[in-house]
Amino acid sequence: MKSFALLFLVVICGMGGLGQKLKPKKRSSGEVINFRTKTKDVCTMSMSGDEEMKLRIECKSQGMTYWCEFTGKPSVCRAFRNNPKIYWNQIAMELRKLPHACESTQVLKITMCQKAPSAALMKQIAAGMEPEDAANQVKSVQKTSTSGRGAGKSSIKKILKPPILPLIKPTQRSQGSENETEAMKLAREHCWESLHGFCSYIIGIFRG
Repeated sequence: MKSFALLFLVVICGMGGLGQKLKPKKRSSGEVINFRTKTKDVCTMSMSGDEEMKLRIECKSQGMTYWCEFTGKPSVCRAFRNNPKIYWNQIAMELRKLPHACESTQVLKITMCQKAPSAALMKQIAAGMEPEDAANQVKSVQKTSTSGRGAGKSSIKKILKPPILPLIKPTQRSQGSENETEAMKLAREHCWESLHGFCSYIIGIFRG
């Protein structure tokens, strides 16, 4: 009876240990690590992805901003699966020893996974550099161009605005046309044909 109870306890303990081994580790995706290089560049390291991880490093140095990106499958490394946080901290420690976080780092190698397959290595796929205030310069240029367009439109509107002419009442126009027709009738009745225009003008003056 005692042997049976002891065997039962051993089985229960074994199942508990198996459950702990099968328990998944916390993911490292979305974590951010801040560090400084040997030349005091202020850098940020962010990770994303699941099986294939993506690592992005952004640094600020003397008015410039530089960045680089790496990809790899560190999950094939058993040490990474056991504790991914230590893996990324070791990469940050190696980058702290460099004067530039993105130069001479085509492949990130650490002792933690040195025996892992080559697919576990984080390899650089892109890099770049730009002035730190480049974004602010672009915004100021956009504001200047939009304000210049607005001023140009207002000046064009002023130039193309037609002059305001005095309004003539319809009654005045109709009266003037009636006087002209009557003067022309009288000129045709009483003047030679070659003088119709002159006579109609004189008659129109006298008739007001």
